[in-house]
Amino acid sequence: MEKEVKIGILGLGVVGTGVAKILLEQGNLLTERTGVQFRLQIAVDLDWERERGLNFKGVITTTDFNELVTDPEIDIIVETIGGVEPAFSLVMRALAAGKHVVTANKALIAIKGKELLEQAQEYGVELLFEASVGGGIPIIKSLKEGLVGNKILSIYGIVNGTSNYILTRMHQEELGFAEALREAQAKGFAEADPTLDVGGGDAAHKLTILASLASGGFVDFNAIPAEGIAELTTLDINFAKSFGYVIKLLAICRFNGKKIDLRVHPTLVPREHLLAAVNNELNAIFVTGNYVGDTMFYGPGAGQLPTASAIISDIADLSRDFPRRKKGLQQPINPEKNVALFSLDEISNRYYLRLFTLDQPGILSKISGVFGKYGISISSMVQLETHGEKNYVPIVLLTHEAPEKAMFKALSEIKEFDFVRPDILRLRLFK
Repeated sequence: MEKEVKIGILGLGVVGTGVAKILLEQGNLLTERTGVQFRLQIAVDLDWERERGLNFKGVITTTDFNELVTDPEIDIIVETIGGVEPAFSLVMRALAAGKHVVTANKALIAIKGKELLEQAQEYGVELLFEASVGGGIPIIKSLKEGLVGNKILSIYGIVNGTSNYILTRMHQEELGFAEALREAQAKGFAEADPTLDVGGGDAAHKLTILASLASGGFVDFNAIPAEGIAELTTLDINFAKSFGYVIKLLAICRFNGKKIDLRVHPTLVPREHLLAAVNNELNAIFVTGNYVGDTMFYGPGAGQLPTASAIISDIADLSRDFPRRKKGLQQPINPEKNVALFSLDEISNRYYLRLFTLDQPGILSKISGVFGKYGISISSMVQLETHGEKNYVPIVLLTHEAPEKAMFKALSEIKEFDFVRPDILRLRLFK
């Protein structure tokens, strides 16, 4: 006779409904593959009027979280309500009640993961979050298990499908940012408020989780510099093409000695790199280990069923060895371990710069003089002949590698020129 594991779902939105669908419709297959009988016992949501296309016969449907957390038969609680609160308070209560928790909530893990893992350790239960990064891509399991024998040297890639879809449309169809965003929203790839996605915050949440797993200690989400894509124009897209690059929003983690270089920003990626061919809402993550070398993880980074599939994977992992799991296991991230990060001032890059200047003699020499003053060497420069708004013309520069600190000082000085518009765009080149 198969052992039975009883599950409760907190939040029956898009992803929670997907988890319920798999549990209710694929139960026999799951039992055949795991030797465990999964029973969806309780589902909690504030809105039971909405049609979900599922038969919840035999499942307790309620709006009361207490009914879930106080049920002594519940083994695993799946949290899919999203956001930091009330998810944090509810998950803390679930862990304190001796329930294992599975979540897809990247903001919750990135911002409150330290407290949650401490709570899980105290009460001898586990908190799993495979679905929090990469949707259906098994990147977290790979870092925890498949690459456990490696020292991770770097992780980088495209981890936000919304921004990647927008950039793809800007590259392929020469749409402006606003038009590409509207299209993404119409197709369900972008939220009504897209700030977290296009501003880099969502990618920074995911980078926090990946870097914490790779380092074994918690990374401070608030310490990660994150820049978004809202300032990009078709002018930048076309200049990048002419130089042989594609612009992608990258999450970057590089280990160097005892410190980690972490950042999220739009990046000029060489056209021949595999990342340049990752389009639309797809994600791709490259991981380099000291023994395995370079590896790539590719696939849908979001969506109802890919994310639900990752949650089911965590449920199955918890259930295979349940007696041992009930005693708690060693967590992959040590809440007590501090992780040191490089500041941007300590980093060097090549840069793409786009600025608008008045069409006057001697301007280029003055700008070049400032860069020379700070030891920044220009590798390419293009000035268009066409006049833009109020007689301003665009100038685009590519530089050789230079320190971030020097670039910041140079641009601050250049912005003081009365012939330069203050809206200078700085992007970094992939290395």
